[in-house]
Amino acid sequence: MNRKRNRYHIASKAEDLSSKAKTGVSMHCHTEHSKEMLDFLPHYADRMPIISYFWRKERDKYKEKEGRGIDFSTAYWSPPLSGQNVYDIERDQINTAGLDAIVSVTDHDSIDACIEVNQNEENHRAPISLEWTVPFDYGYFHVGVHNLPKDRAVDLTKTLLDYTFGEDPTDEKLTEMFAMLNELPGVLVILNHPIWDIELVGAERHEALLHEFIRRHGHWIHAFEVNGFRAWSENKRVIELAESIGMPLATGGDRHGCKPNTVINLTNSGTFEEFVDEIRVGKRSEIVMMPEYRYPLHSRQMQSFSEILKHYPDFRDGRQKWFERVYFDIGDEKGLCSLASHGWRLGGPRWLRAAIWTLGFLGSPGMRPVFSLARKRKDRVPKSLADMVVGSTAVDEVRSDLSSEAAS
Repeated sequence: MNRKRNRYHIASKAEDLSSKAKTGVSMHCHTEHSKEMLDFLPHYADRMPIISYFWRKERDKYKEKEGRGIDFSTAYWSPPLSGQNVYDIERDQINTAGLDAIVSVTDHDSIDACIEVNQNEENHRAPISLEWTVPFDYGYFHVGVHNLPKDRAVDLTKTLLDYTFGEDPTDEKLTEMFAMLNELPGVLVILNHPIWDIELVGAERHEALLHEFIRRHGHWIHAFEVNGFRAWSENKRVIELAESIGMPLATGGDRHGCKPNTVINLTNSGTFEEFVDEIRVGKRSEIVMMPEYRYPLHSRQMQSFSEILKHYPDFRDGRQKWFERVYFDIGDEKGLCSLASHGWRLGGPRWLRAAIWTLGFLGSPGMRPVFSLARKRKDRVPKSLADMVVGSTAVDEVRSDLSSEAAS
């Protein structure tokens, strides 16, 4: 495989990375300002071991009592940590590896955490960024928009979100949005977890949507993301796709809990602007998968769930308990508000407390060997990418569809 554009490292243990680079860049981090929609919950709750039993039991009980199913269409939860908490954890992991740190927080459709962090941290090491939801045909994509100009960030974000939540998100308007971002030389545009069927439309329909998105707008994208919370087999396909069409890669940890990102970029740049130039102009990238990425994904997911549902007595009032961080309209005329506001005090019914305990148990380090045995061979992270062979990902079709080279 031709790796002139992208270089990779897979760390099997904690190590000093200062011989490889000057700076570590951590991107795609979520804070309490992210609204994480819960409309996907029934899909996954039906498939999770043990949890599915509790979920189906309560779902049927609720429907029998209320005469209707539970409405997840507007429900959401928010991660437990503040922007400064997340920045500090990411910075400390990178510093421990012997590197200077740059951290780009990207909440869903919000820059509030970045603005707060900028009150204490220098902007060139804590850029103003967001994970932008981009409606497209019958689905949508998540696009990392990093390093908005500080003096224009609020107005630019409003423009992007007017497209996202507007009544008529046409393709012409989307082209205008991407062109606007591309005119800003310090901005980095990354297609996050491109292979993931985040819309739950089915793998084939999502792949067709991805190819069409690349055909129409791929020349505005600066990099594809290798995601710390996606399976190795999926990231491998992203690497293959990027390599085959000459697209640089960037990392995104996609953290929502209390542990730092498991993937970072390496660079000799001293500022985020210089790092952007490496990818946009130099079209090169160097990434490292941290030791924790080698742990089974399902084990790490369970651990993250248990952190999200944990009680934090030192947090400010209204953020300490998980049901203060989950928002539902349950039809009691109070509208969309926290479950605590709906009268929850002890953590909900017994079945739900048992489910939460189960998540914590399954996410404990002692359960990792069980998940390792159950992990599919294709999702076992290799020790090296030196001998990785490009597989079939319809790359010829994508390459021909990409009407021009990636934007610069």
